[in-house]
Amino acid sequence: NTLTRSKEEFVPRKQGRVDIYQCGVTPYDYTHIGHARQYVFWDTVRRYLKYRGWKVFCVQNVTDVDDKIIARAGAEGVKPEEISEEYHRDFVEVMDMLGVERPDVMPKVTQHIPEIIKLVEGLIEKGYAYQVDGDVFFDVTSFPGYGKLSGRSIDDMIAGARIEINPKKRNTMDFALWKSAKPGEPSWDSPWGAGRPGWHIECSALALEYLGSGFDMHGGGDELVFPHHENEIAQSEAFTGQEPFAKYFVHHAMLNIDDVKMSKSLGNFFSVRDVLKEFEPGVIRYFFASRHYRSPANYGVEELEAADTAYGRLVSTLDAGRRALAEADRAEAKAERAEETSGLALMADAEEAERRFVQGMDDDFNTAVGIAALHDLARSINEFLHVTGGMARYDREDLKGLQKAVNTLETLGGVLGLFQEAGASGDSGLSESLVSLLIEVRNDLRSKKEWALADKIRDSLKDIGIVLEDTSTGTIWKRM
Repeated sequence: NTLTRSKEEFVPRKQGRVDIYQCGVTPYDYTHIGHARQYVFWDTVRRYLKYRGWKVFCVQNVTDVDDKIIARAGAEGVKPEEISEEYHRDFVEVMDMLGVERPDVMPKVTQHIPEIIKLVEGLIEKGYAYQVDGDVFFDVTSFPGYGKLSGRSIDDMIAGARIEINPKKRNTMDFALWKSAKPGEPSWDSPWGAGRPGWHIECSALALEYLGSGFDMHGGGDELVFPHHENEIAQSEAFTGQEPFAKYFVHHAMLNIDDVKMSKSLGNFFSVRDVLKEFEPGVIRYFFASRHYRSPANYGVEELEAADTAYGRLVSTLDAGRRALAEADRAEAKAERAEETSGLALMADAEEAERRFVQGMDDDFNTAVGIAALHDLARSINEFLHVTGGMARYDREDLKGLQKAVNTLETLGGVLGLFQEAGASGDSGLSESLVSLLIEVRNDLRSKKEWALADKIRDSLKDIGIVLEDTSTGTIWKRM
């Protein structure tokens, strides 16, 4: 909890329900991989909370009017709303590609101007804000708790401020709640004249509108701690007279390129669409999950390739386990039991993996511990399949153990948003059936000693990522 600078037991305000507010995008360009870290992380948080039995209600705003949107529209000679609509559509589409579950509400700022004006009016009435020539500012010195999130004092902030002096402000750290209209910019009528909302007031108005004061979790990148979330707290608590505005503030670290923050303004970013041309969504999610959310992550092709390899091992294990279980449906398991293929041990490994996974995730959403638990379970499944060598040697206890292990791997991976590609489409079963059919044809060719054609099938399958392995009990296949 950034607000208390400590780990705390999570106790939501409502029994059985968690309310979350996420700062959404300002859609003025294509969604980059740095954005993806935030929304994949919060998707994982929501999935885990649901896995643990809570109902989750999530609000994620859309800042569809902003200086950057206006500037982009001016440069392209189009209306600001055309820019925001185009790039918000891109954001929604790429989040869908990444398997990020959509929030319950995605309110747009431009659709909530009356709520924002009401909040600004209330702050003026209570003496926390003032208006000058159509602009309205929040007086930071009027709020005693200002700086409690970032750990800064007002005096130190004012003394060290590097903000361009605005003669309208009483203090250099005062921030805009309402900006007077400028020619050619979007504007709305208000008690102070035509204008538009400031950045920070938007999130306060939307959070209070949909969640009320004292909701459970507020999230965003660590660059938002100050000034954005600090200002949200000040204006929200000043308006309601209640604290905390949000009980837990959770901030993730940035994604870096060569140890420099990835950002549009620096021009060192990669769009999610471009990355998805090279890597599956699960690889990107695995890359993020293999690092703790509060640890900076360095992005690069080498890091993604390493994630691709590691994630591929998990997918191959899941595929192999599913195939073995499918074969069991077509074969009668042996009545006798071979001790070296005991399913009891595999079942115990699955239970231990789940225990470790939950323990790690309960400790400040440590997804890296969860990933390690998945790999240990995958290793146990692979060893089991290698020893048994085929369903002909399985008994009922073996089958129960394998079923438990495969289900656990799939369920826990699903909490991290993994394996959404595997079996997600309706033709996945058809693909597996085709591979099995080709293996049968190849076996017939080998029995007839038609080695060239048999090798051609093997090599052609390898070209599309399917590896055949001939064992003493038959041919098995896996994805590369």
